[in-house]
Amino acid sequence: MITTLDDALKRISELEEENSKLKEELKYYKSKKFAGRQKHDEHWMQSYNNFVIQYEDGMTIMEIVDKGEISRRTAYRYKAYYERLKKMQEK
Repeated sequence: MITTLDDALKRISELEEENSKLKEELKYYKSKKFAGRQKHDEHWMQSYNNFVIQYEDGMTIMEIVDKGEISRRTAYRYKAYYERLKKMQEK
């Protein structure tokens, strides 16, 4: 409990210090790149569109993977997404 002006000033100082530490922590988390599957951002769309071009040109999944731009799992994920979109367009 704060009863004097000195206690209040001391508590304000403690809170300001805690606030600055929390701001630094927040800054760290805002700039952090999280691992794992990402949303369909610009990079994802560019990679997917490159896959579609190669796949529609007749390249097999393994030929696309051998180019080294995407993993085999990603290629199959793109293929499933591509086929799902094609099905939706046909309806």
